[in-house]
Amino acid sequence: MGEVFAGRYELVDPIGRGGVGAVWRAWDHRRRRYVAAKILLQSDAHSLLRFVREQALRIDHPHVLAPTSWAADDDKVLFTMDLVAGGSLVHLVGDYGPLPPAFVCTLLDQLLSGLAAVHAEDVVHRDVKPANVLLEATGTGRPRLRLSDFGIAMRLGEPRLTETNLVVGTPGYLAPEQMMGAEPDFTADLFAVGLVALYLLEGAKPDSKALIQYFAEHGTPGAPKGIPEPLWQVVAMLLQPDPEARFRTATGARKALAAAAELLPEPGPDDELIEIFDQLGPLPRGFAPEGPLERAKGLGLREELSDSSKTGDERFRRSDDEGELSVPGGQHAEPHPYAVPTDPQRTTDPSAGPARPPSMSDTGSFHLPPPQATVTSSPAPGQHAEAPHRQQQPVSPYDSTHRLSPAQPLPPVYSGPPQPPAEQYRTDASTASYTARTPQAPPIGQTPSRHRAQRPSRPGPPTKVAVPLLLLALACYAVGFWALTQL
Repeated sequence: MGEVFAGRYELVDPIGRGGVGAVWRAWDHRRRRYVAAKILLQSDAHSLLRFVREQALRIDHPHVLAPTSWAADDDKVLFTMDLVAGGSLVHLVGDYGPLPPAFVCTLLDQLLSGLAAVHAEDVVHRDVKPANVLLEATGTGRPRLRLSDFGIAMRLGEPRLTETNLVVGTPGYLAPEQMMGAEPDFTADLFAVGLVALYLLEGAKPDSKALIQYFAEHGTPGAPKGIPEPLWQVVAMLLQPDPEARFRTATGARKALAAAAELLPEPGPDDELIEIFDQLGPLPRGFAPEGPLERAKGLGLREELSDSSKTGDERFRRSDDEGELSVPGGQHAEPHPYAVPTDPQRTTDPSAGPARPPSMSDTGSFHLPPPQATVTSSPAPGQHAEAPHRQQQPVSPYDSTHRLSPAQPLPPVYSGPPQPPAEQYRTDASTASYTARTPQAPPIGQTPSRHRAQRPSRPGPPTKVAVPLLLLALACYAVGFWALTQL
């Protein structure tokens, strides 16, 4: 199996190589699809800065192949893109040579559409060439083009990563002002589009230096053999050495190209049919169109579990009873280090006997054993009967089939002679203060005593005050009695 990068991307096979990195076909375990992964080969500061610039570019357009995600693992970094299987324009010209003008117009229209989206983000590509223009494997259908490789692209106004006297780009596809050290501009990309168009129409790399010299000395030449005049007028305007004489925007060039395409003759029945093949080739052993056939070592836990949790994919399925990964064909993968250890004695066969208590797990946590039920009964006087001991089988608290045992009836309350005084009760019993005693009725004819808390007596007034008050009260009483007799 392939190497797993950052616990997510499993490298499958190399499909290309650039100036600062290699491109691999990789399987994304999180998104469950094949992607193109560009791995940085150099780890110097200059290359890392360019890598950061390229991976930070996010342009969503059907004709632009920009990075979608990135990852780092130790001293390696990569970013991923959509996997385009039809090869580049170099493969197409290598298979068919010069292409029909109508077919070239379709490709140029898509290239200018993608370049207009790039320029709308104030980004100058600076490396438009046939090798960086990729094609989907559409067969004999309508071609679909993707502009790729933004390794040396830069936004307008950003600081340059090279010296002012150092030219960055691919020789043969540089605009004259670039070779003179001018600041990058959109018109330089349009000049490169003109050279790409000439490459597709002639089937060979044009001599840009001789072409620029001829334009400067003799003006715009006539249309080369095999190139219709309306189409050549658009291409010639893209190839003007003076940036002010070119199209100012990709959208303007696209409009002129659409007008020229309407003047082209219709394709005849004898014209060769262009077919765009799959240039990547078959997957290596151990990989299928749906992904890798076996679990790779070093796969992150999150991506590994997502392989088995996706609906409709049965390649990786986690067994709830065995704590391991099972793969098609009845084979079992090695247990994951984070899988919960299972009990080898646990079985659904009734003859296997009771399950043993759960033991400490590998992660340091453990399950508490269930409490043992104990029944306590009060023995009759003179008897020392032991409480029957019922052995309870330990059951895991997480067992879904466990049911609580029915409640046992309580022993009857002993009704005998009256309870002895409180002093004779056992005070050392742990439940003495929480046990209710049986109430006893008093004998017939005996009034039950009521114990009420008596309030403390309040002290009265002193004698020298109480005696005069008493005499005054008696005098008032006598006067009142005398008044009644006089009525």
